Amino acid sequence: MLRTLLAHPLTKGLDIDDPRTTHLRAHIVQQKSFLRQIYEDWYRAIVAALPSGQGAVLEVGAGGGFMSKFVPNLITSEFFYCPHVRAVLDATRLPFAAGSLGAIVMTNVFHHLAAPRMFFGEATRCVRSGGVVAMIEPWVTPWSSFVYTRLHHEPFEAASPSWELPKGGPLSGANDALPWIIFSRDRLKFEREFPQWRIEVLKPMMPFRYLLSGGVSVHSLVPGWSFALWRGFEKFRSRWNQRLAMFAQIVLRRQ
Repeated sequence: MLRTLLAHPLTKGLDIDDPRTTHLRAHIVQQKSFLRQIYEDWYRAIVAALPSGQGAVLEVGAGGGFMSKFVPNLITSEFFYCPHVRAVLDATRLPFAAGSLGAIVMTNVFHHLAAPRMFFGEATRCVRSGGVVAMIEPWVTPWSSFVYTRLHHEPFEAASPSWELPKGGPLSGANDALPWIIFSRDRLKFEREFPQWRIEVLKPMMPFRYLLSGGVSVHSLVPGWSFALWRGFEKFRSRWNQRLAMFAQIVLRRQ
């Protein structure tokens, strides 16, 4: 009832898997000051992880964001057509030559990948030695588990035994706990199956700001001018992130 009451008027009644919804969400992200600043922080963190040297940078699931303003010559891509992306592709079947990419980046996308093993097979083939896969993703903590299971529309199945997702649409198919499952709970399994990749950064973060922003579906609960105050508060309380974080920065380095 609360989510319905606070729902953003532009997103009411929309099918989440409709490409027009993704295009509209890109507009919402940039119009909501507090939310836009969150994405800017995410993009800066991803840019800081990018390797120097040769290789293009591919963004998977770029339709709802604006990372191209931070990464020159970024290859923006989406699973379906969106007006401002450069490529329509499936992340489990990348149309790139071996070793041609310096990095694959994404924000809030990995937990929608129905076949993460196939994605890592393609990433291993396409990303050059020393390249990275860098992402910002939902994370599992006691606080985030409470929030995601009660206030968020996507599935949150931390006890799922499988990495693969049930069949669904490109956005409705999801498990918000998937990044935590693969890179934390099943870390040893990931390292055995994909020894070409080293987990370089695993940084839980942002316990409150995204919730306060309302995301792309709900009105912002705080004004944009308060962003720096909330960022400072979270930094001051960062020692609590193992129990309170709602997201994590994850950087994998290609060996």
